[in-house]
Amino acid sequence: MRHIIILSSFVILYACGSKQPAEQPTDNANVNESIITLTDAQLKNTQLQIGKIESRSISSIIKANGKIDVPPQNMVSVSMPLGGYLKTTKLLPGMHVGKGEVIATMEDLQYIQLQQEYLTAKSKVVFAEAEFNRQKELNQSKATSDKVFQQAQMDYNTQKIALSALSEKLKLINVNPQSLSENNLSKAVNIYSPIDGFVSKVNVNIGKYVNPADILFELVNTSDIHLNIKVFEKDLEKLSIGQKVMAYNNQSDKKHICEIILISQDLTSDRTAEVHCHFLEYDKTLLPGMYMNAEIEIKNINALTIPEDAVVSFEGKEYVFVTEKDKTYSLTEVKTGIKDHGFIEIINGEDMAQKSIVTKGSYTLLMKLKNKSEE
Repeated sequence: MRHIIILSSFVILYACGSKQPAEQPTDNANVNESIITLTDAQLKNTQLQIGKIESRSISSIIKANGKIDVPPQNMVSVSMPLGGYLKTTKLLPGMHVGKGEVIATMEDLQYIQLQQEYLTAKSKVVFAEAEFNRQKELNQSKATSDKVFQQAQMDYNTQKIALSALSEKLKLINVNPQSLSENNLSKAVNIYSPIDGFVSKVNVNIGKYVNPADILFELVNTSDIHLNIKVFEKDLEKLSIGQKVMAYNNQSDKKHICEIILISQDLTSDRTAEVHCHFLEYDKTLLPGMYMNAEIEIKNINALTIPEDAVVSFEGKEYVFVTEKDKTYSLTEVKTGIKDHGFIEIINGEDMAQKSIVTKGSYTLLMKLKNKSEE
C-alpha cells in the first residue's frame, strides 16, 4: 500500500513538472482589422478626399427588358377563303406593300364555277321577277288564284337570296359581282393587301395548292409599334400611365423615349406583369420582335447620400471609411439604396450624419487594410 502511494505522488510531480507554458498572444491577435492608420508619406501618396453624408433629391430607376410588338389590328394574316393554287407573287419578307396593292394571283376551276352560278342566278332572278309581276297583275284581276301568285312570289324571293349569297362569295375572292358578265369570266383572281405595311412572312410558293385555313402571307403595319416590357410585381405600384420610359438595345447607343400606355393586372408565373409603352417618335430601325432594355425613372425622393466612390465592396458587404482621428480611419458597414448621377443612398446614414467620411481613395485604404491584416 505504501508503494502505491509513493508511485502516485511521483506521477503527479512529473505531470506538473512537464506542463508546457501557455502560448503568448502574438502581435496579430491585437491587430484591429477594421482600423487603418496612415503615415504622413502614405497619406500624401493616397490623396484622400473627405466629405459628409448629405441630404439630396434623387430618382430611382427601374430596369426592365422586353421586346417590340405591334397591336393585333396592325398584324394581318392573308389567306384565300375558297382555297386554290398560287399562280403569281413577288413578295419577299421585309418588302413594303401598299394598301390595295395586288400581292398575289390565285387560280382554280371553282372560281369559274362560282362566277357561272352567279350569272345563272342573276338570269333566274330576272325571269322570276317578270313572272312575279305577271302573276301579281293576274291576281289583282282575279284571273289567277292566290296560291299561284304566292308561289311566284316565293320563287322570286328564293332567287334573290341565292343571288345575294353568290354575290358575297364572289366578294370573298375579290371579284366584283357588279362588273361580272359572260364576257369576262376568269379562272384567276387577285389577292390585295388589306393594309399599308411590310411583309413579315411568306408561307407559300408558286404552284402550291392552299386550303382555306392556310395562311399565305403575314403583313405588319409598323406605324404603331410599341414596347412590351416585363416588370416585377414589387415595382408595379411605382408605375403610372403616362410615365416616361427610356428604351435601348445592346447593338446601338441610341435611346428611344416611350410613354406607358397600359399596365397589365395579370401576373405571370415568374411574378411579372406586362407594361405596354408607346414610342413618342417612330423609328424605322425598330422592328417587331426586337429585344430592348428599358429604364423607368420613378418620382424623386429625399435621401441621405454620398458619392459612389466612397463605398467599397468586400466579402459581399458594403463599407465606407469613417475618420476616427488624424490619419486614422475605420471600416464601417453601410446599407445602400438608390444610385443616381454618381451618388448613392445610405439607408443607415443617420448614424454617420455628422462624421467625416472618405469620399475618394476608399479602395486604396481597403487594400492597405487587407495587406495589414495578412501580415
